Amino acid sequence: MELYRKDVKAGMEVEVVLKEDQRTGELTRGIVAEILTNSEFHPRGIKVRLKSGQVGRIQKILRMVE
Repeated sequence: MELYRKDVKAGMEVEVVLKEDQRTGELTRGIVAEILTNSEFHPRGIKVRLKSGQVGRIQKILRMVE
């Protein structure tokens, strides 16, 4: 899934892969609190901080926000 920074908004429900889970590909579900990627696009996913404080790269958007 190609995802651009402009498509990501705080409050979205997403699934991310955490740094420690990159080998297994295990996904973690959460709500976007902050966008950490500065570039418009990243091949491995836009990096975000979830409301839980965890940091990972978005793999799937589950729920959009208006």
